[in-house]
Amino acid sequence: MAPRHKRASLQALIDDALAETPPGRVVWVALSGGLDSSLLLTLAAQACRRHPRPLYALHVHHGLQDAADGFERHCRRLASRLGVPLFIERVAVERDAGLGLEGAAREARYAAFARRVASGETLWLAQHRDDQAETFLLAALRGSGVRGLAGMPAEREWRGRRLVRPLLECSRNELEAAAARLGLSWVDDPSNTDESLDRNFLRGSVLPLLQSRWPQAATALAGSARLAGEAEQLLEELAAGDLAALGDDPGCLGVSALLRLSVPRRRSLLRHVCRRLGVPTPPAGRLETLLEQLEARSDAQVRVSWSGAEARIWRGQLYLLPPWDLLLPEWTLEWDGRAPLVSPWGEIGVGLAPVEGHPVRLTLKARQGGERLCLAGRGSRDLKRLLQEAQVPPWARERVAVVWHEQHPVAALLLPEGRWLAVAAGWASAVREE
Repeated sequence: MAPRHKRASLQALIDDALAETPPGRVVWVALSGGLDSSLLLTLAAQACRRHPRPLYALHVHHGLQDAADGFERHCRRLASRLGVPLFIERVAVERDAGLGLEGAAREARYAAFARRVASGETLWLAQHRDDQAETFLLAALRGSGVRGLAGMPAEREWRGRRLVRPLLECSRNELEAAAARLGLSWVDDPSNTDESLDRNFLRGSVLPLLQSRWPQAATALAGSARLAGEAEQLLEELAAGDLAALGDDPGCLGVSALLRLSVPRRRSLLRHVCRRLGVPTPPAGRLETLLEQLEARSDAQVRVSWSGAEARIWRGQLYLLPPWDLLLPEWTLEWDGRAPLVSPWGEIGVGLAPVEGHPVRLTLKARQGGERLCLAGRGSRDLKRLLQEAQVPPWARERVAVVWHEQHPVAALLLPEGRWLAVAAGWASAVREE
């Protein structure tokens, strides 16, 4: 939903947002019960009568305060009056997750969104311009770069779903006036007055003070967030071009090519590839360590880890990985070579059978070392040497499963990718398309 340069009515904003949802596709509204979401659901219900679309409301019950049941009751009454089906998701907020109460509640809320809203559907969120100004200030106070300063986008793709904020151009005062005209009621969250929470402190004390001196402060801050978003988009396009020039494999980058980029472009590219891979971007300190390690001697094996991901350098290549779980030495599995292979990382669509094709019983075991396979035209070969020839990185060798038939190793499989590394003479391997 492109930002408008002229003020648009609430009805026009809602109609524009709805027009971007194909007919027949479901639109969800995240309904907390407060002013913003109650108004958004009401306007969405009106718009869906003008331009028919399936419309559902979703309320996340956090259970963090006594008033939570009151929020749910209000949501039920409003949805019933509007004729909109309402779904309730009850969540448990992990207070000890290291994210703070606000961050942990947000994680729980988005997990609920993912459970209820199906891929391909659209979820509307009710944040407005004042929320955007607060987000910009929070990001600036945390020392964020342009991605953080960009705040909340008007719309984005998220896990196959579209998240849309139709009210992002509107001020809180505009929404209050619209709700009054419609005779709406809503519930006020008593925790909003708790200024020990950063956002509440900005909302209750800092922004009013700024607006007493600069009446357009919220508008200006939200405008800066929009400009930061444009700058971030340009940086993403530049990083995508750099990645394409390096082979377009986000999981494996040539170090020498990386070093030909300026340091800011290296930072931008590394953050970009983490987002492409769906792993957390490294904190500033870890990112600087990784940048320094790019210039380590060529024979060094480098590992830099952070929460949820790690980077390794081997033979002039930088590998970005999720946390690397090993195949336990005692792991074993009975397999007939035809059914999906159930590894510790899930099912893998591979097959293995004698060339003659008769049924067999196979055993998979974690690689122990010293295994040898008899290969067609090559004779007996040490699996260690075969892994080196295949240029399998050292850490990936810790996930090699050896397939045994009776007392003989007949194949080696790289998990969890399901890549056959070696297959003995007289045996045929297969990889099934999912």
